[in-house]
Amino acid sequence: MPLVDIEVIEGVFDDKQKADMIRKVTDAMVEVEGEGMRGVTWVRVKEVRSRQWGIGGKTPSAEEIRAMAG
Repeated sequence: MPLVDIEVIEGVFDDKQKADMIRKVTDAMVEVEGEGMRGVTWVRVKEVRSRQWGIGGKTPSAEEIRAMAG
């Protein structure tokens, strides 16, 4: 049974976007492994608090990340 973890910054994605991630990642696993995997594919979206992670030595906020995405 596949288990896929997706880590995102808290406050960047809304519930619909996270649900879309789960659906699309599940679909990708099914494309690779076959339809029989759909019912046993686990996808978890884990949120990391704003400023509790870094990129390029900086700790951007959720607002800064949303601004980067345009």
